[in-house]
Amino acid sequence: KSKQVLQVAPALVTLSQSTDTPTLDRISSMPEVDRVLGAGVVPGSVILLAGEPGIGKSTLLLSIGQAIAKTVPVCYLSGEESVHQVADRARRMGITSDQFSLASLTNLDQILEVLSVEPRPKLVIIDSIQTVYDPALPSTPGSLVQVRETAMRLVEFAKREQIALILSSHVTKEGTMAGPRTLEHLVDVVLYLEGDRYHVLRMLRGVKNRFGPTDEIGVFQMKESGLETVANPSARFLSERTTNLPGSVLTCVLEGMRPFLIEVQALTTATKFGYAKRRAIGVDTNRLELVLAVLERRVGLKLAEHDVFVNVGGGLKAVEPAIDLAIAVAIASSVRNKPVDPKQVFIGEIGLTGELRRVRFADRRKKESERFGFELVAGTDVNSVFQQVLGSNK
Repeated sequence: KSKQVLQVAPALVTLSQSTDTPTLDRISSMPEVDRVLGAGVVPGSVILLAGEPGIGKSTLLLSIGQAIAKTVPVCYLSGEESVHQVADRARRMGITSDQFSLASLTNLDQILEVLSVEPRPKLVIIDSIQTVYDPALPSTPGSLVQVRETAMRLVEFAKREQIALILSSHVTKEGTMAGPRTLEHLVDVVLYLEGDRYHVLRMLRGVKNRFGPTDEIGVFQMKESGLETVANPSARFLSERTTNLPGSVLTCVLEGMRPFLIEVQALTTATKFGYAKRRAIGVDTNRLELVLAVLERRVGLKLAEHDVFVNVGGGLKAVEPAIDLAIAVAIASSVRNKPVDPKQVFIGEIGLTGELRRVRFADRRKKESERFGFELVAGTDVNSVFQQVLGSNK
């Protein structure tokens, strides 16, 4: 009988001994990307970037590669485009660097062979993980088995060689990341690139980060030269605002730890059908229905015979309850055809009895409002706020 070879388990290390290991220096990239990642890319980390087709994932990856190639070698591997296509886009974006190398590869064995040749890159970008396949597996590229197994081998290589790795992934029609959910558990950081393709703004949202904050957001503006960082999002959101019109109010939302001043618009018209329409863009429809019910029951607004349309300016999606009061004031302003003071900002979650509840980080929202010369409107319930800004309910 053949003897079984027992593998020796690694020795345990105490917590005090583990603190003696040297820390890895982060690699700085774009300012807004560093904000989401937490001061830069960690060597040996694996980042998963997801987004809808055409939202700008490849453009953002090229911009990140350009920023990091100023200090360390970067390798961009495309499985969806040829080298000439990637190089042409890079030229349009003004990217030229001797430390930025390109290749069009989908075979996993070839990819690992290329990355093992000296000098090795410090950052590897693979666009996208759905195009990479392991020839030892019988399934087709993009299948669950291929995506999971190729990702596992790439993660193991990146950890062993201390090479930062960025994998791009598609998003399904339902808005979830394509491929197996195990991908999110394998990687260290999960980022989503969001936005409306018909608007120029893009938001990079962090939903998982082992080396920094979670639920942080970076703001970019799409231009012909690529994605540019937006240092002052509030000013950008308010740049196209029209004042002194009914149905337009300001609110301050919080994305991660970052406050944004945005405009909420509402339009109400007499319905021509038996069932009134309720449409919302950038706002949760369930929150809109709740606000409408409170306005009709607690405030006395007759909305059953009105179509109600609500929109958040700039293409931003506001999902937190703190936007309730702004939605309510915008709808009431439109119904009464009375504009609201353009210097007022409305923040508050509305309860079913019409009371206003506290929101998180109110001090940061107040500070952001005062920075632009605006003031927060305070009140205990919806009726008290309406008395201040719109007068009597009757």
